[in-house]
Order: sequence, then structure tokens, then C-alpha cells
Amino acid sequence: MISRTNTNTSTAHKIYTSKIIKAGALLADTKTMLAHWDEALSVPENLTRFRRENIFGKASRSRIEDMLAIFRQRYLASQSVTKALITLVQGKLSNEVLDRILYFHAAQADVLLHDIVTEVLARFPTIGKVDVVPEDIRAAIMNWIAEGRMTSTWSENTLVRATRELLSTLRDFGILQGAVNKRLAPIYLPVEAFAYLAFYLQQRQPSGERLLDDPEWQLFFFTRQTVERFFLEAHQHHLLEYRAAGSVIRITFPTTSIEEYAYALTQRAH
Repeated sequence: MISRTNTNTSTAHKIYTSKIIKAGALLADTKTMLAHWDEALSVPENLTRFRRENIFGKASRSRIEDMLAIFRQRYLASQSVTKALITLVQGKLSNEVLDRILYFHAAQADVLLHDIVTEVLARFPTIGKVDVVPEDIRAAIMNWIAEGRMTSTWSENTLVRATRELLSTLRDFGILQGAVNKRLAPIYLPVEAFAYLAFYLQQRQPSGERLLDDPEWQLFFFTRQTVERFFLEAHQHHLLEYRAAGSVIRITFPTTSIEEYAYALTQRAH
């Protein structure tokens, strides 16, 4: 597997919350929000309009507030990412591409969701394990509770609900499969989604070599060899330029901002 040298993905010094209990994947609702987004309005103004117009069709006002709080956390914290996601959704990029991108950003925003995948589930393929049972998730969380990594004291009820919601959320995001008994799902990442994520990750650190070894690829259980194959495929599709000369890796993109890149992806799709 990819070396985890990036301390951002280590459980060390992480503080976990139980927000996942009120979240879920919310894929359809997220796309509804982004499809109705008015770029002439600010984030608070758009959220106020969504409450007033009840675009999600929810009967519970508290449920709408929970959803909007999750949207803020996952997709509205960075103006450039928000604009890129709006472009992708309103440009009618396929759900196969969108769902993987939304999963990635959700995992970036929720360290508990992120680390359950990268620190627990990512080890399963290396030991030939495919079945995922609640105890796998529960045991990891119990260890993190014992290490004092939670923002507050967790009751048994919170532990049970968080475990259940993590499993269902990862199923809805396509990382797991199975209505009752969960298993690792075959990971399908469209090359357009890969290219978008590579652009996002390169903005954080421009080194081509480090990009190949970026621990965030663990969200899809990728080895370095898998990442290399994707870069070659993306190069062949003219989504980026990938050049390797010995240990020197050069990766370039046709745009300088992620919003522009999102627009380029939608144009290619049509």
C-alpha cells in the first residue's frame, strides 16, 4: 500500500466528532443544493433561500438545519471548491463522476469518516479481508476513545449510532456494498473523477513524486502502481500531462484553477 508519511492522515492528534450521526451520504440532496445554487448570492443567502423554498422537500425543519450544517462543513468551506462543484453539477457531469468527487470532499471534511477508511478499511485488501462487520468499526472507535481523541464523552448509544451511520454512509458512497451484511465494494473511479482529485491534491503540494504517493489515494485503496496507471490513462484522455523520466515526475494541467478545470471537464463530457 501507499506509504502514510503525511501526518494529516494519521490518527495521531486527531479529534473526532459524532457529526456523522446526523449526516449520511446525502448524495441526492447535495446535488439538489448545488443544482439550485445562485452564484449571485452569498453562502448564507443561498442557505436562507433553501430554507424558505424547502427545495429538499423535508417536513422537519430540524432535519433541514442538520443537512445545511453538513453541507457547510463538506462543500461550502472553500469558495473555489464550492464553485467547482456547482460547475460540475450544473454542467450535468455524470453521477458516477460526481458521487466519487462528493465522497472525497466529504471525507476531507470529516476526519472520523476519513480515518475509518484510510486507517481501518484500507488495510483489508492487504490481508484478503472483504467482509466488514460493525465490530471492525466499533473496535477502532473504542481505541480512539481510549486514546482521548473524541471532542466529548461518547455514550454507548452514540457509539452504536456512529458505527451504524458510518457503515451506511460508506455503502451509499459506494465504498461498501450490501444492505445488511457489508463488504468492500469493487472501487470504480472514472478517469475524470481521478483527474479532478489529482488537480485538487496537486494544489496542496505540487511535487509529482509526492502526488503519486499522496496518502489521500488510500480513500480508494489505491497502491502507487494503481495511481500511476490512472495518471497514464488521464494523460491518454488529454485530461493532464504526465511525464516520467527516472525519478523525475512532471504532472501539468490545462488550467490554473479548480473552477476552470471543473468547467473543462463538463465541456469534455458534452
